Amino acid sequence: MGFPVDTGVANYSSTGANNTSKFIPQVWSGKLVESLYDATVFGEIANTDYEGEIKAHGDEVIIRTVPAITIRNYVKGQTLTYEQPESPNVSLKIDQGKYFAFKVNSVDKYQSDLNLMDDWATDGGERMKIAVDTDILGTIYTDAHANNAGATAGRKSGNINLGVDATPLALTKANVIDAIVDYNTVLDEQNVAETGRWCVIPARMAGLIKKSDLKDASMTGDNQSILRNGRIGMIDRMTMYISNNLSVAAGKWNVVFGHKAGLTFAGQITEMDEIDNPNDFGRLIRSLFVYGFEVIKAECIGHSVVTLS
Repeated sequence: MGFPVDTGVANYSSTGANNTSKFIPQVWSGKLVESLYDATVFGEIANTDYEGEIKAHGDEVIIRTVPAITIRNYVKGQTLTYEQPESPNVSLKIDQGKYFAFKVNSVDKYQSDLNLMDDWATDGGERMKIAVDTDILGTIYTDAHANNAGATAGRKSGNINLGVDATPLALTKANVIDAIVDYNTVLDEQNVAETGRWCVIPARMAGLIKKSDLKDASMTGDNQSILRNGRIGMIDRMTMYISNNLSVAAGKWNVVFGHKAGLTFAGQITEMDEIDNPNDFGRLIRSLFVYGFEVIKAECIGHSVVTLS
């Protein structure tokens, strides 16, 4: 028989023989971060080149961008023109944070034979995924380059319709692949590298892909389960990801696409505490995850406003 529990108090203990504590803050932090990055879409579409050492909420990472060097014609004997390249710094501010806090009764801590740390780290990673993905996917489309969005997209062509809020691009199973090809054309005209391209789409759009002439688009030989990070395969050099966290209003979805060079992310668990519960026999466990993200190369980010029939 288990230890008696007061009304309203969760009981994680059992009658098993494992009487050791499962909680180790450093191990927990590592497991939570691993679970978070494995589960997220942002972990696949953003680079972490500037993550470095984040010590607290409010930290700032200064990113020095590469200037564009001018190429000039040359004739023998001419005087060369020397330029002084300048490119503004980009500030990646660690200005957002998420936390969790819960309590574990001493009896539960020492009687439980459940691997609570693994279970809660997995659940925490999934819930953190929803929160952080929603922040990122609901923001970055506003920073897409002007030539990568709207009804006249295309740096060279200027006539690719990606949809706008007033007249969104109406997608069906007949034209959904055409839209994805257009996304790639927009990136091609920006000279974006082919390796590392991505597109985040809502589940309904993924359904249209599966119903289209490219019926096996979600079974392209990927050896990683789509249940893990939403990846459904590659279409025209672009890896497709499903997410329910895209911005949507009145049936109009803000689909985002691009290259990992365009978006940077930095995050870290900066606090992981286990303290005595002053009101009961047990411990209070709390953790703070701080993060920031920034579009550092707008040419590598695209935006399409779509409706799904």
